[in-house]
Amino acid sequence: MSSVVIAWLIIISFLLPLLHVVLSPALGPWRAPKETRCPFSPRVGWLVIVLFLGPVGWLLFMAKRRAQPPAAP
Repeated sequence: MSSVVIAWLIIISFLLPLLHVVLSPALGPWRAPKETRCPFSPRVGWLVIVLFLGPVGWLLFMAKRRAQPPAAP
């Protein structure tokens, strides 16, 4: 495999799913609600999952998004 193909595979399989999670409007705010004890919001949690698991984390994110109705604004 050439290095160009490997570079494109990395971009497609890791960076694009991360970008999708960052820009997804369905996840809500970046900060956690004040009444929770967890310092992370759901958006940050999904970002960490996709960062570590790559395409598998993104598939989990997509499955969760389709399983529940969209949040009201």
